[in-house]
Amino acid sequence: MILNSVAFNSVTLNSITAARRIRPLFSRRFLLLSLVLTGLFVSAGYQVRAQAASPALEKLTIVSSQNGASKENVFMVEVMRTLDERARGLMFRRYLPADRGMLFEFGAEAPVAMWMKDTFIPLDMLFIRKDGTISSIAMNTEPHSTRTIGSSEAIWSVLEVNSGTVQRLGIKAGDMILHPLFSGKK
Repeated sequence: MILNSVAFNSVTLNSITAARRIRPLFSRRFLLLSLVLTGLFVSAGYQVRAQAASPALEKLTIVSSQNGASKENVFMVEVMRTLDERARGLMFRRYLPADRGMLFEFGAEAPVAMWMKDTFIPLDMLFIRKDGTISSIAMNTEPHSTRTIGSSEAIWSVLEVNSGTVQRLGIKAGDMILHPLFSGKK
């Protein structure tokens, strides 16, 4: 009985000693594998976020008439076509380049109401008819406001640009927007 116990203890001690030798090697390999996989997942997540943060831009031109002459102002815009995209809009963004904007496509003419909840940037909103003419303009909208900003009539689309853009460029109701969304014009 004592012999068996010693033999058992000797086997147990040999197993523990072997495990102690293997464990650091396994732990290092496991740690290295974990770091590599974590790096891959973080990198993949970053690429997805980077793609989401860099939506496709489309050219949009505002043709305004001043003193009998026409002037073209070119913007690169993100076009919000789905309900989710329109609901998110420029929310949570803290910067919009001067030559950029966001165009909301509604797909039908209807009265539209916008708001600035969770929007950090003051904006000018241009309410646009289906033929591309500007119906009305709301200038210098208040960030974070839940006050609704409505169109004066049924409109097809809304263009949001940085506050002050309308005044700086002399844009007014009746000016024309050129973009494929409006009667196929480019």
